[in-house]
Amino acid sequence: MLEGLLALNARIFRDFRFRSGATSISTPVSEVLARREGVCQDFTHLMLCGLRGLGLPARYMSGYIRTRPPPGQQRRIGADQSHAWVSAWVGGDRGWVDLDPTNDVIVSTEHVALGWGRDFSDISPLRGIILGGGRHSLHVGVDLRPAAEAVDDHPA
Repeated sequence: MLEGLLALNARIFRDFRFRSGATSISTPVSEVLARREGVCQDFTHLMLCGLRGLGLPARYMSGYIRTRPPPGQQRRIGADQSHAWVSAWVGGDRGWVDLDPTNDVIVSTEHVALGWGRDFSDISPLRGIILGGGRHSLHVGVDLRPAAEAVDDHPA
């Protein structure tokens, strides 16, 4: 089972191009398949469709991924990304295994899960209502660091 999951994970990574802005939250998987490009949520939905089509339990994971700076450059504070990946049930011995088709990796310490559901709409981090007039914008920065590297950036 795990060998098949890893093969599908690698195939999506190899055959589809990550391109920010190529899709929206409402882009159907059929369009992602036709265009062969998208972002993490597209690749996650694609893999989920394949697994569920085979009758395998799988869930949409939402959270953050820690980014790494290019060699020799400073790490940008607040630049870590919201991210999506797949969790698949592989049986009683291993339980749920998380796979990231965008990066072709088994999820480990670089990913932080905030929630899971059937798809993006179950756990959208961008849901809410603003009452009032005028223009509104929201700017968020996320910084993921191991506790051993953390410092108190905002003393009380």
